[in-house]
Amino acid sequence: MTDNKTHVYLMPGMAANSSIFEGIKLPEDQFTCHTLEWFVPEKGMDLEAYAKKMCKKINEPNPVLLGVSFGGMLVQEMAKIMPVRKLIVVSSVKSKHELPKRMIFAKYTKVHKLLPTGLVNNVELLAKYAFGETVTKRLHLYEKYLSVRDKYYIDWSIDQIVNWKQETPLKNTIHIQGEKDAVFPPSHIKDCILVKNGTHTMIIHRARWFNEHLSTIILE
Repeated sequence: MTDNKTHVYLMPGMAANSSIFEGIKLPEDQFTCHTLEWFVPEKGMDLEAYAKKMCKKINEPNPVLLGVSFGGMLVQEMAKIMPVRKLIVVSSVKSKHELPKRMIFAKYTKVHKLLPTGLVNNVELLAKYAFGETVTKRLHLYEKYLSVRDKYYIDWSIDQIVNWKQETPLKNTIHIQGEKDAVFPPSHIKDCILVKNGTHTMIIHRARWFNEHLSTIILE
């Protein structure tokens, strides 16, 4: 029996696990959703090599890849390696030119290497890095979402973000960005679907918007 459903692979953002997609519900008669999880990179591995390894976790041909934040950068690298039906990036960037100035500054000054990533078990600090938000309420929720706390992985992720080399957006990339994203402000970003009042964590807090629009975006 042939599976006529569209297979959608969901990649969370830096330090986050797939529980950030709990609120995302696509019609089950049309879609099968799969979640991907971060693994700690091998020493010396760049984002391209990491993407190749992540591609091995995909079992269906021509899937839809959706990535959030740093996961959005990763799925773009994956789409250079394997054919995809659709590429969707959320709360992310499509080229190094969309990175905010502070990240470009970090690249040239290496200031990101001075970040106290050894404190990754401090969830408030990790949320500041990963979500761009100062979290005081609902800390237990963030503890659940941000479970990838390996120091090497966090250092590697920040380094890959500020040194991302992609010059131009990949063709047919669909970019969904929150109007109030503090990590990747939309003022730096061209050609995106803007979500009113959406923040960097809108995949969690604005799941209803995605449930209303995502299936149409994928199928159109």
